[in-house]
Amino acid sequence: MMDMTWFYILLPIVAMLYGAVGHGGASGYLALMGLFSFVPDEMRPTALVLNLFVAGIAFIHFARLGCFKFRTFAVFALASIPMAFLGGTFEIQTGLYKMILGLFLLLSVAKMMGLLDKILKKEDYDSKSNSVNLPIGLSVGAGVGFFSGLIGIGGGIILSPILLLSRWANAKEAAAISALFIWVNSLAGLAGQYYHDKLLLNEHLFLMIILVVIGGFIGGFIGAKKLDNKKLRFLLSVMLLAAALKLIFGQ
Repeated sequence: MMDMTWFYILLPIVAMLYGAVGHGGASGYLALMGLFSFVPDEMRPTALVLNLFVAGIAFIHFARLGCFKFRTFAVFALASIPMAFLGGTFEIQTGLYKMILGLFLLLSVAKMMGLLDKILKKEDYDSKSNSVNLPIGLSVGAGVGFFSGLIGIGGGIILSPILLLSRWANAKEAAAISALFIWVNSLAGLAGQYYHDKLLLNEHLFLMIILVVIGGFIGGFIGAKKLDNKKLRFLLSVMLLAAALKLIFGQ
């Protein structure tokens, strides 16, 4: 097993980078735990608990700027919350879980590397947003919510690109909406795991919470102030890619 000192060094950095874009960081925490060979049964609930703190901090930072669109959030959350609870009740075979998680981490890499910039022009991120189509929004929310509970993420890494590509939110609106979306889905996923008696948390959770709160607070401030962190995102992308390959192809 790798030296756990590096885990505790990297954890707040992951929280900072995800908090800067309005995310809770569960995919990053899961990647770290995968690299450091955590027990799979405790990875999901531990990541969701950490999500609650970082996503909550990120939401406060972005909501204070007046970026939050409640109606857009509500359309997605209405279906995602019960489906995240349902996903949290499901048991999933370890090999399949690692494969699915690895694929989702590749999506995280694509976002962190800014591949959306190849699809949308930068100025489009800040353009005026459109209203959400209700049936489509409910369907997307339900699907994202279920996988969020199943895998142990909040779903923001999936929702944010959808919001931007569909022009349902600009960059800061997407960050605020995703942050609260992550928070409610994480709580629902934890409730589902507790209901199914699968809530196994890491013994060092309290220390992890302290570290991600520090990183999340800094990240939320950075994101709200539009400071550049491209180099750090590149390093995080390398770490996510390594974790994804280990989960998909490793033992």
